[in-house]
Amino acid sequence: MIIASIGSIPLIMTLGNSMLIPILPEMKSALKLSQMQVSLTITVFSIAAAIFIPLIGYLSDRFSRKLIIIPSLILFGLGGLIAGLGAAVFPHAYIWILVGRTIQGIGAAGTSPIAMALTGDLFKGGEQSRVLGIYEASNGLGKVLSPILGSILALIVWYFAFFTFPVLSLISALLVWIFIKEKSNRQAPPPFGKYVRGLLSVFKHEGRWLFTTYLAGGTCLFTLFGILFYLSDNLETEYKIDGVLKGLILAIPLLVMVTTSYLTGSKIGKNLERMKRLLLLGFLLKTLSYASLVFLDKLIPFLAVLALSSVGAGLILPCVNSIITGAVGKERRGFVTSLYGSVRFLGVALGPPIFSRLMDWSKTGMFLSIASFTLIVGLLVLLLLHVKGKDGKEQKNTPTRYNYM
Repeated sequence: MIIASIGSIPLIMTLGNSMLIPILPEMKSALKLSQMQVSLTITVFSIAAAIFIPLIGYLSDRFSRKLIIIPSLILFGLGGLIAGLGAAVFPHAYIWILVGRTIQGIGAAGTSPIAMALTGDLFKGGEQSRVLGIYEASNGLGKVLSPILGSILALIVWYFAFFTFPVLSLISALLVWIFIKEKSNRQAPPPFGKYVRGLLSVFKHEGRWLFTTYLAGGTCLFTLFGILFYLSDNLETEYKIDGVLKGLILAIPLLVMVTTSYLTGSKIGKNLERMKRLLLLGFLLKTLSYASLVFLDKLIPFLAVLALSSVGAGLILPCVNSIITGAVGKERRGFVTSLYGSVRFLGVALGPPIFSRLMDWSKTGMFLSIASFTLIVGLLVLLLLHVKGKDGKEQKNTPTRYNYM
């Protein structure tokens, strides 16, 4: 139940964006919005989360993970309620939706990244990597279920999905409250100045590989939500597919990713050499997939090749989670994992608007640009993430356990 409680948090947070993907065309039509305006409903959520995550990460280090997660889940649900009421009742519905989504984003800042830090606190060694794999799989499961749920709820009315957030977040908050028991012998937090100096020391000595892994994780979320945004629009405009069938199709690449994430997390343990190989393989698959999509127009071949990029994301994300969670001691883990959460949310925020611009420009240019970007990030992983030895004891610029704390 501890693992289920932790897993419920990224599951709920994923629904915060992914469940809206299928209803964006209906929202655009009902509110008479532009493509850029409708993409902002995803972007404001993610930007708000990205801005508040570092502060909330510090607070979770200073006080308690649980003390941060539960109010954040409640705030997330409140934002969904405001957005739903804004769409259903209030005039100027679009503004109210953006307000509600911003509040949801602030709530989201204290959930998934802090849950990752909590996993690092409660589990150690290979068990930690396994639970982080489940964490990422739960995140992916939310992405699989959300387009289907969003499509089903849209059959009632397009904004009904907003009203599910308060219910789901309340369930998750109750699970965390009942089943998560943090250690009572928590050390007194260091003074703020000492805390900041410790963080600066972390990024001074480990910043090269740490920012590289941040970029790797953010790239996966950026390309994933960009492709989902493109696919959701394309299924309706090019293939005349909507409703539940569209949700099921959107779930296919996500199901591939969640399956790969679970298997990856269960196999990597704390083997850094294996993690780096999987990171490189993941970016190679993503690059080949996006470059090949230029030549594909028929839906089934398109989805089959797109699934390769999902396999790549499923290889990358659990490795990045494990590397970052093990990078620092418990007393600063909340901030470091939260900063990674900011990068992930920024990736989600940038995906829809950038893909919207690229879609208006050129389909070929869009896929070649994204393929080039994933290739560059893969090369950065190759050059900046140095691993020597499976146990990581003699490594330079290497993410492992560290005596600088």
